[in-house]
Amino acid sequence: MDSAKPSQTESGGSLAGVRVVELGQLIAGPFCGQLLGDLGAEVVKVEAPSKGDPMREWGQGETPTWWRVIARNKYSVGLDLRTVEGQALARELILKSDILIENFRPGTLEKWNLAPEDLLHENPRLIVVRVSGYGQTGPYSSRAGFGGIGEAMGGWRGIVGDPDRPPSRMGVSIGDTLAATYGCMGALAALHERERSGKGQIIDTSLYESVLQVMEALIPEWTVCGHKRTRTGSRLPGIAPSNVYRCKDGEYLIGANQDTVFARLCEAMGRPELASDPEYAGHIARGRNQDELDAIVEAWTSQRTIEELEAAMIAHGVPAGRIYDAETMLADPHFAAREAIVTIDDPVLGATQMQAPVPKFSRTPSGIRRPAPREIGQDTEEILERWLGRKAGAA
Repeated sequence: MDSAKPSQTESGGSLAGVRVVELGQLIAGPFCGQLLGDLGAEVVKVEAPSKGDPMREWGQGETPTWWRVIARNKYSVGLDLRTVEGQALARELILKSDILIENFRPGTLEKWNLAPEDLLHENPRLIVVRVSGYGQTGPYSSRAGFGGIGEAMGGWRGIVGDPDRPPSRMGVSIGDTLAATYGCMGALAALHERERSGKGQIIDTSLYESVLQVMEALIPEWTVCGHKRTRTGSRLPGIAPSNVYRCKDGEYLIGANQDTVFARLCEAMGRPELASDPEYAGHIARGRNQDELDAIVEAWTSQRTIEELEAAMIAHGVPAGRIYDAETMLADPHFAAREAIVTIDDPVLGATQMQAPVPKFSRTPSGIRRPAPREIGQDTEEILERWLGRKAGAA
């Protein structure tokens, strides 16, 4: 199935033996399930038999491809959680699992007779990852919340884009994936703690707090310095030179804001005197004269091709890089050497390339052990028999 090294496909992964039930849909819950599945957990995705996860229809192309990534390493079980029968079967599966993931609006599990506190009473070792827009408590907890709303509330949207335009979207669902990643991290920490206490617990992860977590010094810059971050386009304000610069045939990112690195950039530009110029010598001076310095750098880069510029940056040890897209990734030898992109034999798309699991492990590598489920509920009978010891029947 996976054309990567045999060790990546034959290994059970670091979480081999861990059972996960995923009740979520769209991005945040399912991406958490993808991460755990990549690490080796057996992930059972519960889908409504009538329609399934909307992610099955998202993405580009005649046959949407996003589902093939986010649902890899998962089994699909068809259960209608709005019925007593579906709730009962879901409860049985959850009580046989180590981790439950859900990203419904707070109160939904309780409405379906699947309150986490009740589940923990019956299975004290259960770990419940709850991902929601605003968290399970607080005055906003009952509000509907998608990733973009979390990005706005967490501060991300307000600082992304050019200053003369409205806030921009990053281009990927970063609010959802951050919350999913923190949910996964919480689950792993809870698994470790369970080894000591023998007890599970509930992980409450909100979209907006996950975004807030990566906002660097946004809060203390305001409370201590009175500085409010704003949109600054492609550069870091006061951190210079660190920007995307025009070349003859595109754009190139250079980060040379450290004193010694800036001196090497000046050598590469044939302007070594700039490193000792009072206007640019030192971090504070360069930040104060950022506009002028960016203009000097771009006057130099604009006379060169990306290939010429990259050769100069490598020769002088300046951190810099091309702006990649899917096409350039697939052609790059470093991606190939690291097996950052792997090819799987997908039952829907055939030979399909996608990003490999990360991080890399020396003994228990992660991998793509099975493709995303093709049909809704295709694994119902297998899971109910293997986990619960009975056939799916009418379920």
